[in-house]
Amino acid sequence: MNTPQDSSLGREVDYPRQYDASLLFPIPRAGARAEIGLGSELPFVGEDRWHIYELGWLDARGKPCVETATLYVPGASPNLIESKSLKLYLNSLNGARFNRAEAVRERIATDLSACAGADVRVEFGLPPVEQAAGESIDHLDVAIDSYGPPDANLLLADAVTVVNETLVSALLKSNCPVTGQPDWASVSIRYQGPRIDREGLLRYLVSYRDHAEFHEQCVERIFLELSLRCQPVTLEVEARYTRRGGLDINPRRASPGLVASAPIRDLRQ
Repeated sequence: MNTPQDSSLGREVDYPRQYDASLLFPIPRAGARAEIGLGSELPFVGEDRWHIYELGWLDARGKPCVETATLYVPGASPNLIESKSLKLYLNSLNGARFNRAEAVRERIATDLSACAGADVRVEFGLPPVEQAAGESIDHLDVAIDSYGPPDANLLLADAVTVVNETLVSALLKSNCPVTGQPDWASVSIRYQGPRIDREGLLRYLVSYRDHAEFHEQCVERIFLELSLRCQPVTLEVEARYTRRGGLDINPRRASPGLVASAPIRDLRQ
């Protein structure tokens, strides 16, 4: 089975001592997408960008090597890659010998592509740490008493006023659907179209606080509900989740044809 409950999440697992690609656990995206009314024709493009802070292997003579890396999993791939399985897989490389660093990158790309069901791009190195562009809505003086489930009715837009802006918030929090552990993120919403009511948007984002859903699924839900309720001409939603176990994930979903924002790491990552 490939449900979250069948993964290694929330279970005691031995630290892998040899390379093992079978540790990777794919979770089909279709089920969660069907819950929010999405079928095979997706209204967005994008990727799940992973930042890898703890990557190591042995060279041909047994000397340890260390690196960082950035992974790009296509949002259109049939499967997402479960995070704990990714950590275990990367740890399994610690005792493997490679003649050259490029062979490590190629091995990871091949294994992750097989898991995701689509080509995964792997680059050594990480994006820069920068303050996200846009205007924060976190200073708004609002009363909030809705913490879940996400309430799309809070989203409003002024059809008369058309803007091109980026709004950011560091107050997005959701929970792992298996372990219940909190997942913290900053979110950027870049759009052109009817002006989104900022107080309603902040209340909407906070309404994820007790919601249990994977990072990738939260971002797709935000994109879809903003699209339906506010009718932007173009839209990009990116969440930059804080690090856990040497990994952080940054799902991005955007209108087809929209030039992607440059990848960055959040100040909390």
